[in-house]
Parts: sequence; C-alpha cells; structure tokens
Amino acid sequence: MKKFWNWVRDSDTQTRTLYLNGAIAEESWFEDDVTPAAFKAELMSGEGDIVVWINSPGGDCIAASQIYNMLMDYKGNVTVKIDGIAASAASVIAMAGTEVLMSPTSLMMIHNPFTIAIGDSEEMQKAMQMLDEVKESIINAYELKTGLSRTRLSHLMDAETWLNANKAIELGFADDIMFRTGESTVQDSFVFSRRAVTNSLMDKLKKPVVKQSTEPLYERLNLLKY
Repeated sequence: MKKFWNWVRDSDTQTRTLYLNGAIAEESWFEDDVTPAAFKAELMSGEGDIVVWINSPGGDCIAASQIYNMLMDYKGNVTVKIDGIAASAASVIAMAGTEVLMSPTSLMMIHNPFTIAIGDSEEMQKAMQMLDEVKESIINAYELKTGLSRTRLSHLMDAETWLNANKAIELGFADDIMFRTGESTVQDSFVFSRRAVTNSLMDKLKKPVVKQSTEPLYERLNLLKY
C-alpha cells in the first residue's frame, strides 16, 4: 500500500514526527477501510507530543477530514509545521495543530471544494448541494482555529486565497513563524486573491486606450504576462 504519510521517531528524545508530503490520499482513502485504519493504528501506536510537517497541495477532503479528527482527538500536543505549502485539504489538516508554525517561505491556500458530476439537472443540483455542505464542514474547522466569521471565511474561500506566513498569523490560521529568534518588526503580510487579480485585470482592460500614448501596449498590459 502506497502511503502519503511517513512516521519518524527520534531515537534520543523518542519524539514522533509525522510527514505529510504530496497529494492527500493520492492512491486510496475514500471508501477504503484499510488506509484510515492503518493511519490511526500508526498514530495511536505511541503516546506523547507529536510534530506534523506538512508540504501538500491538498487532495481528498474525506481523507483530510478523518486525519483532522484523529489529530484533534489525539491526547498529546500536536505541533504542525508547514515547510512548503498547505493548500486546500492540507490546510484543513493543519487546523488540527495545538500550535501551527509556518516557515517564512511557506504558503497556505484555501478555496472552495470541487467535484466532477455527470447526469441530468437533478443530479447537478444534488452535486451543488453536496459541495455547499462540504464547504460548510470545512468552514467549521477554519472557524474553530481562527475565530473569523463564517461569512468572511466563505469569502476567502470563494476568492481562492493564498496566504504567506505573516498573513496567516494575522488571520489566525497560524500561530508563529519558524526560525524567528525575536519579535518581528516588519509587517509585510499579504494575501493573494485570484478573484481580486482577475477583477483588477478586467478593470484595466476596460479603460480606454489613449491613441497619442507612445507607451508600448505590452507594457500597459503587463499583468497579462505569465
């Protein structure tokens, strides 16, 4: 069985570290009794505080929900460390941390859940209702961690929001930055919203072009560069 997680135990301190790398449940998890059971057995095979390193673009929301619940139910402290990216379903798992730490170069991304549906209009409506309920369940985890309103969290998800470490701390998704030796005096937090960038670009394209301008068109449409 190919696993997307790996446990490592420090021989000196006996501290257990869980590494979540790559897509969540890329091989199998949904409707698979073996994989969740295997993860839980490994989690419960020891006791004491654990560290969870996350570098994942996300994946299956059911797998993320089960891992989140297992970590929340774990008796010891769970320190989450994001060293690359915690996006989509991986960001949900991160919310289970007693303390969530982010590398100064890491990112977190939250967005709406999506699926693939086939069928008539009734089936499409069922799929839409299902996605709405899944979104509400994800907001539950974000709300417990951040304390933000459900409306604001919903808007952040609608916009596909990317957060650097400082912004994640500001909004309550994370607690501190790794490797920081003292109080930070630089307030350089940012949030990237795909919807905001798209709207800004469309506004620029709607502006009339001044024929007398000698500025090359490609410079005025610089945002179109990939």
